[in-house]
Amino acid sequence: MTLQPIQIESLLHGMVKFDASDLHIKVGSPPTYRIHGLIQPVKNLSPLAPGDTAGLAKQILTAAQLTEFEEVGDLDCAYSIPGLARFRINVMKQRGSTSLVFRKVPTEVPDCETLGLPPICKSLAMKPRGLVVVTGPTGSGKSTTLAAMIDHRNQNERGHILTMEDPVEFIHKDKLSIVNQREIGADSASFAAALRRALRQDPDVILVGEMRDLETIALGITAAETGHLVLGTLHTTGAIQTVDRIIDVFPPEQQQQIRVQLAATLQGVVSQVLCSKVGGGRIAAHEVMIATDAVRACIREGKTSQLQTMLQTGSKLGMQLLDGCLARLVQEGKVELKNALAKAHSPQAIERAAGAEAAAV
Repeated sequence: MTLQPIQIESLLHGMVKFDASDLHIKVGSPPTYRIHGLIQPVKNLSPLAPGDTAGLAKQILTAAQLTEFEEVGDLDCAYSIPGLARFRINVMKQRGSTSLVFRKVPTEVPDCETLGLPPICKSLAMKPRGLVVVTGPTGSGKSTTLAAMIDHRNQNERGHILTMEDPVEFIHKDKLSIVNQREIGADSASFAAALRRALRQDPDVILVGEMRDLETIALGITAAETGHLVLGTLHTTGAIQTVDRIIDVFPPEQQQQIRVQLAATLQGVVSQVLCSKVGGGRIAAHEVMIATDAVRACIREGKTSQLQTMLQTGSKLGMQLLDGCLARLVQEGKVELKNALAKAHSPQAIERAAGAEAAAV
């Protein structure tokens, strides 16, 4: 079966209609949606041949992108349908053929309340300086959370917001702030290259789409030290692990210096996972660490094992453990116990909380 251009848009319209988060296209299978976390083939479509998937790639890529894809073997880019949505796309080679993955990005930037973000996220977005890290596995909604935080800042503070994204997903309109969005690959060679030039562009807020290597992390911390609010992402699975990961990226002889710098600049870490929601859809569970004086001291002294207790006892400051959030979602009937257990750091803690709730009832 050969897909024509109109059929690409038909598949993307179907993503929106069926509330699919992703579209997978590969040889040997029909186009497949991910709906509420589950993979489901598109009905009445045949498995694709190598020419079909290669043709799809050629329909959405520019000549320069095609050349890069052929040379490197994979490519990130974006595609828009006006009035419908933007789509983040990865094109990759696998077993000698071409595969594509589309991720839906809504045209409207969601607000913090709609996403159910912890209230402290608004406060973090309004910090005058420092480092805020949003973490979680791939597909956990980190970009959406950051977009909501940026939009809150845009609505409530005058200034210059500079983003570096790969690719640009949500489009931010100027509100109280002016927003410049740079796409890695098209507008700058890399996150590190864009960050090196950022301080000459008079930003108040810098969004780093992915802090993926030592140089980018180091430049981000330096930017936070020099009076800017830096928002970034990491693919870690918890607030405490995020601190360890940032430090461990550096060589041993630099780690004490980085502990001191991180302790001075960190404002907070928001870690999240997505769970299947009772009744359909997905809901985020969050872990939050705020950089209090005690937290900063633990980071500076290399005592990150003590941070767990601080998250447990810091609820009045906006802190929470992921397992506590998951237990609450189970108690509120929003997430089934088995789904919460699959996402928990300590499944036993969720089971104890659920058991206590059942006994109370």
